[in-house]
Parts: sequence; C-alpha cells; structure tokens
Amino acid sequence: MKSDNEFRRGLIDGIPIGLAYVAVSFAFGISGASKGIPVWALTLISATCVTSAGQFAAIITMTAGGSLVELVLSQIIINLRYSIMSIAIGQKLSEKSTLWNRISMAFMVTDEIFAVSCAGRHEITPRYFYALMSIPWISWTIGTLLGATANTLLPLILRNALGLAIYGMLIGIIIPPARQDKHITIVIILSMIVSLLFKYIKALSFISSGFVIIICTLIAATFGAILFPVEEEETHES
Repeated sequence: MKSDNEFRRGLIDGIPIGLAYVAVSFAFGISGASKGIPVWALTLISATCVTSAGQFAAIITMTAGGSLVELVLSQIIINLRYSIMSIAIGQKLSEKSTLWNRISMAFMVTDEIFAVSCAGRHEITPRYFYALMSIPWISWTIGTLLGATANTLLPLILRNALGLAIYGMLIGIIIPPARQDKHITIVIILSMIVSLLFKYIKALSFISSGFVIIICTLIAATFGAILFPVEEEETHES
C-alpha cells in the first residue's frame, strides 16, 4: 500500500512539470524542423536527452556545420549542473535503491524534477522517482513530435511567432534570479557582451557558433565565480 501511494504521489507531482515541458518541447520541435532537421530525429533527440538548453545548443551547432568536438564540449559544459543535482538526489535516496536504480534515474535528472524530488523531507524511493519522471518524459517527447510536425502544417507567420517561444523561455529563466541578485545580472550582461564581440568583430568571425557558446559560458562563469563567490553558511552550535 505504501508503494502504491509513493507511485501515485510521484505521478501527481510530475503533472505540472509535464504540462510545462509540452510548451518548451513544442518550441524545440518547431525550431529544429525549421532548420531542416527531420521530425524523427528531433523526436529521438528529445526522447534520449531531455535537456532544453542542451538540445537548443545542439541544433545550433549541428545546423551550423559544427564539429563533433564542439557538440560534445558544449553539452558537457551546459549540462554539468546535472552532476551536482544527481549527487544531491543521491543523498536522499532510500537504502533499498540499487546501482541500476541510480543509473536509470540519473537519465531524468532535470532542474524541475530535482527541485520537486528534493523539496520534501521524505526520502526518495525508486518507485516515487520513476513515477515522477514518467509524465515529464512522455510530455517532452510528444511535445517535440507535435512541434516538429506542426512546423510543416502551420502558416509561415505562425511558425515564426512560435519560434520565438524559446527566447521567451530563456528570458523567463534568467530575469527572476537577475532581479534578486545584481551579481547574476552582471554575469548575464558580460556573457551578452562577449557574444556580441564574436558576432561583430571580423577577426573573431572564424570561430564557429558551437565554440562561441562554450567560450561565452566559460568566461562568464569564471568571472562570476572569481568576483562573486557563493559563501557557504556556517552553522554554529549554541
């Protein structure tokens, strides 16, 4: 009975994530299809990756003729945060979790699933996590399929409008934390400036878009880590 409750709770917790994933993956499907990537390839990418920023960066690199090295390096840098999230989730896993459970669950460690699974005080069981990840995975895959298919059916003006959804999503991600912390705002502005330098300085035009993403990320992240380090809160016993 307890296992059934955990599975049901996981499904319920995954519904809001799944609904949000449909919208974002729909935009990814439209964006990828507009660049000439086949519907089946886009659907396969979403079914096996489940990383919005990584997937959008990947189609930019692929369609711009980037190398495999660029693609791999950009994905490692963009998705490096998931390794930290996986460690945090691992600390809350129940003792009955096997090595296979840890490996298979790591596939669906995303920002939203990490936040939901670690928000509660209860331990994370494989049954709960599998239920939590199921609806978001289905939504992410189907959303991409629908978006990629719709790109061939919708009028051009509507496809272009929906293609702007990714920019709205990115703005929605960075604005709230930037408003709360001016340091984040500075790092964001720095990354924008570096990106503009690569675009408008002819001497840097030989660098491909894939490596531009990598360089901008590294410069901005290093700048922020050195000048604005996150101080750990120390707890003192009274």
